[in-house]
Amino acid sequence: MQVKLIALGKTIKNYLIEGEQEYEKRLKHYIRFEEVIIPELKKVKNLSESEIKEKEGALILGKLEASDYLVLLDEKGKEFNSVGFSDFLQKQLNSGVKTVVFVIGGAYGFSDEVYKRSNQKVALSQMTFSHQMVRMIFKEQLYRGFTILKNEPYHHR
Repeated sequence: MQVKLIALGKTIKNYLIEGEQEYEKRLKHYIRFEEVIIPELKKVKNLSESEIKEKEGALILGKLEASDYLVLLDEKGKEFNSVGFSDFLQKQLNSGVKTVVFVIGGAYGFSDEVYKRSNQKVALSQMTFSHQMVRMIFKEQLYRGFTILKNEPYHHR
């Protein structure tokens, strides 16, 4: 199984870049992981929130294959603890899904078209994190999930 993370805009804080790189390196032992960065929209000052979501949504949808299992990282999504998230990952592995795509949306969330295309919504927390921090948190939880599945000592129960 491949896991792909689609995110809008790049990480610019060095301490977050280093953390992301560390978890990406660790993930290579478990899965094929790919991150796709969609550049932030330019000249959005005169656009409404709805117009921004539509433009971002079109860019997100353009990065997907028809067979991708799409999971939106969304505040209204299902919350898991780490063991529950590892169970979710195991179900995807068992289902034969070739690629699971997680998406971190823009500041205003996702367009209706992206919501319609999605297979599931997952909330990392009820708290709000910066988009740059979410990437590292997600990668750490993904790594943690696979260590749980392999009964490795990273996660303490």
